[in-house]
Amino acid sequence: MRPMAIVLPSGLTAPEIRVLQEFRRLNAEALSLDQIKAIKHPFGGGEAPAVSLVGKGYLATNGNSESFAVTEKAKEFLAIDAKPLVEEAGGAAEEGTEDAE
Repeated sequence: MRPMAIVLPSGLTAPEIRVLQEFRRLNAEALSLDQIKAIKHPFGGGEAPAVSLVGKGYLATNGNSESFAVTEKAKEFLAIDAKPLVEEAGGAAEEGTEDAE
């Protein structure tokens, strides 16, 4: 099996997506700076991706970066329930084998 390419949506980096996923995981509208700094990611996490997300319009601050809140743009992104195409292709392949029997 060959490795699959992963296409990151909306011009976001993996650490930025990880920050947004933390809001979803905690079902939170806002996170404190300490909570943001505690987010771990192999390619870097914490405050830098959150600040970047503010610039991209996915997060908003209270003016002094002590807390970060999701914007409507982030809510739309987090509402996406993406499924790998592999699952769909696998399901079709299984259906095809049932018909052959």
